[in-house]
Amino acid sequence: MEMIYMTLFLAALLGALFIFQIPSAFGRGKENKDFKTFPKEQLRTYSKDEVCLHNKRDDCWIIVKNKVYDVTPYVEEHPGGDAILNHAGNDSTEGFYGPQHASRVFDMIDEFYVGGLKP
Repeated sequence: MEMIYMTLFLAALLGALFIFQIPSAFGRGKENKDFKTFPKEQLRTYSKDEVCLHNKRDDCWIIVKNKVYDVTPYVEEHPGGDAILNHAGNDSTEGFYGPQHASRVFDMIDEFYVGGLKP
């Protein structure tokens, strides 16, 4: 009987640990990305002309929903190969939200944020 209680206790403990890890693993419980606070030096805005200068493998910026990202360090790691370069220096919103991307890219993109797009 003690063995059954011990097994149930351990199962409940492991279950609780698993349940509390799920929100962070799947992005739940995180702050809303639209309201994320960036340091002042990253609040710069860029014109589309400025962004279009960054259109090479070794200098690759993209625009997603009027936000500018320097994805140069990610170009070589991109699972889609050179597809990331198709819109280098341009608006990549449509491709970014395409069905080929797993939801984890929505969390990853923030580390590449460099500023907003000028209207």
